[in-house]
Amino acid sequence: MPEVQIEIGGRSYTVACQDGEETFLRAAARMLDTEATVVLGQIGRMPSDRMLLMAGLMLADKTAAQEDELKNLQAKIAAQDKALRSAEERLADRARRIAELQEAGPRTELPDRVTDGLAELAARAEALADALEGGADPGPEPAAT
Repeated sequence: MPEVQIEIGGRSYTVACQDGEETFLRAAARMLDTEATVVLGQIGRMPSDRMLLMAGLMLADKTAAQEDELKNLQAKIAAQDKALRSAEERLADRARRIAELQEAGPRTELPDRVTDGLAELAARAEALADALEGGADPGPEPAAT
């Protein structure tokens, strides 16, 4: 089991670790040293156990804040994923509807309302033509419907 020499708050410590974990131990020690330096800068000289406790608590506080932020970001991602799935479903539905309309081909039949309106216009035009041919007054124009 390798032993690693680390420095925290200006004090040296020898710590044992598993093979291959030396890099991680040094990285963790640097993080703890950063917090210990802040504590010592604010409070001044103190026993090593108290310094380590304060630095550890500061790291724990930062970790808790990051965990809260992670949860918030995960919730946002979940909401965006849900919105994306909904948009994809709507898009797929529209694509299906477009494909159905394309398969059906162009629409040649007119709605009844349109054909009824066209028939009424044709009848008026014929009445006007008849009146003009006969020289008679076509009478008042019927009210538009």
